[in-house]
Amino acid sequence: MTTIADFTVDTNTGDQLDLSEKLGKVLLVVNTASKCGFTPQYDGLEELFQDYKDKGFEVLAFPCNQFGNQEPGDADEIAEFCKVNFGLTFPLMAKVNVNGEDASPLFDWMKAEKPGLMGSRAIKWNFTKFLIDREGNVVKRYGPADAPKTIAKDIEKLL
Repeated sequence: MTTIADFTVDTNTGDQLDLSEKLGKVLLVVNTASKCGFTPQYDGLEELFQDYKDKGFEVLAFPCNQFGNQEPGDADEIAEFCKVNFGLTFPLMAKVNVNGEDASPLFDWMKAEKPGLMGSRAIKWNFTKFLIDREGNVVKRYGPADAPKTIAKDIEKLL
């Protein structure tokens, strides 16, 4: 696998999304959770999406329950929570694992492309973010504590 275009993922509605359809766009791929201390970052992610969507930017949120069981709901509950509490308009994907034997192949690839601190491939917590350029390459990895607004300058460079 060489770019994000080599992957197909499931959406929260059960449809499949061929990520080759996203080539030509700048993407921010995030593992999310509804009951996490970082959950308020949904506001910042939505703000980034609104600020840059007309220039070819998208956020892809992948709910994950691997960290403290902070995403226990099903697809409908997660979507409702995000809509009611944060007014999200960017796409929610199906719940995934981001670490371990059952990890999403997309996340395994992104972690290999941009390891974390000291070369660690594991994702440490919810709201780890990967910035993908228009050609489908992983450009940068951000930790959970990196607020979405701090990523804006990197997004602008790619747009």
